[in-house]
Amino acid sequence: MTSVDPFGRTDTLDEGMLAALVTRFEVRGKHPQFVNMLDEYLDAMTLDAADSVLDMGCGTGLAARAIARRADFSGHVVGVDLSPYLVEAAQRLAQEEGVAERTSFRTGDVSCLDVADGAFDAVVAHTLLSHVDDAAGVIQEVARLLKPGGRVGIFDGDYASLTFGHADPVLGQANDEALIGAVVTNARVMRQMPRLLQAAGLELVTSFAYVLAEVGKADFWASAIEAYRRLIPKAGTMTVDEADAWGAALHRDSERGVFFGSSNYYAYVARRR
Repeated sequence: MTSVDPFGRTDTLDEGMLAALVTRFEVRGKHPQFVNMLDEYLDAMTLDAADSVLDMGCGTGLAARAIARRADFSGHVVGVDLSPYLVEAAQRLAQEEGVAERTSFRTGDVSCLDVADGAFDAVVAHTLLSHVDDAAGVIQEVARLLKPGGRVGIFDGDYASLTFGHADPVLGQANDEALIGAVVTNARVMRQMPRLLQAAGLELVTSFAYVLAEVGKADFWASAIEAYRRLIPKAGTMTVDEADAWGAALHRDSERGVFFGSSNYYAYVARRR
């Protein structure tokens, strides 16, 4: 079987898998460390003066809702995602949180949107670029969609650093590589971001670096393990039995207080010249 990143092809997943992704996206997005990371780069984007914001690859609309909830934001956020299921979830969650009037969501391919040049004051790509086939092309599209002086915020994991502890370090490394190959298209894309931004004519304003590590007990990583356990066999880097055994071992480690899980994350804020 050929390894395929399911996060980048959410329009092809069955409803059971998509329901698991909705749970993962929302649990991850509400974790205090993830909230702080999102708020920090949104603050650096000076979004409150923006009339129009695009959330590319919006998923369940987590970033769009965070922008719409900002006390001084009076603009409108448009979220775009490949998956009609995730778009429907984004609409429902925006309604439940009382921000539906300041948000709208639709399906679309973020690499080539049917939107006029310079249509947005700001663009957000939150956990998107590690899952697209052509990150450089998506950033070129960001530059096209931004008004002169407009800002983009790009946040994602440096998934080449994603790792989990294991009693056998050699097997642990093999498991890490199988996981990364299954759920990430561009594991090192955040390391390329300064070059990609410059090539698209975008000027780096600031950047942020984070390590999200848990030692002893899994909290943030617990829901990730469950989502990954179901996704890895779809990509073909482990069998169902192997993925179940991998996940069960990590949950046991957490129960025993010997868990280790970590990944680096980065945020970039850039401006169109």
